[in-house]
Amino acid sequence: MHDDDSSQVTRRDFLKTGVTTLAGLSVWPAAKSSGSGLGGMVSAAAGTTVALVKTMDRKKGVADALALLDLPSPKGKRVLVKPNFNSADPTPGSTHNDTLAQIVTEMKKRGASSLVVGERSGPPVTRKVMEEKGVLDLAKTLGFDIVNFEELAESDWVPFNPPGNHWEGGFSIPRPVVDSEYTVATCCLKTHAYGGVFTMSLKLAVGLTPKSLMRQLHRSPEQRKMIAEINQGYAPALVILDGVEAFVDGGPSQGTRAIGVAAQALG
Repeated sequence: MHDDDSSQVTRRDFLKTGVTTLAGLSVWPAAKSSGSGLGGMVSAAAGTTVALVKTMDRKKGVADALALLDLPSPKGKRVLVKPNFNSADPTPGSTHNDTLAQIVTEMKKRGASSLVVGERSGPPVTRKVMEEKGVLDLAKTLGFDIVNFEELAESDWVPFNPPGNHWEGGFSIPRPVVDSEYTVATCCLKTHAYGGVFTMSLKLAVGLTPKSLMRQLHRSPEQRKMIAEINQGYAPALVILDGVEAFVDGGPSQGTRAIGVAAQALG
């Protein structure tokens, strides 16, 4: 995005254009067919592979997307899943439990030695958010552990201070994330009314920083750069974006909802 008003892209245009552009990439010959209406795979210039699946069934969408990808194997590895539990608001205000459940199922099926879901909510209390979303019960049912970043000791935060970053004294990332052998990030598709502009995979990393740093982030004119810089502290092996529902205005917890916006654009 440019600072020049004449060339600035609106949040609504970004969501429409961004998803449509991905759909355009997906018309290149795919290695496999997802069977979900639309499946495609394309290797980006930087070597990142993107799979697209058109569906309203989140569980099937996750399974089909992973089937399209030649993923690094999580077999025998400690897997950590980072969802979007900024609040307990319904998707896309937070990660849908069906999406999370299928990610856990797919990682277990592929031989993960252990599985942890880690998150820090904000401003609501993280434990309360997880209780309201039913994630604690889901953990018992599916057999995964939970790490509440908000309850970590100070010694369990790893400091990062990359050259040229815009944080005062750098930022910190939870040790369980830094030590994770295989990290899966699952993000929502939505606009963000409080300076972040939109929420996808880069914005998801804000939940990897202590709540004590949020005042600094939200007051800074360099907020978007600071959000991007957090991503220097971890490297997910897989990013899964749920675009079945989106906010096209407002957010991050509540906003103008569009059902199937990604599916409509891809179609």
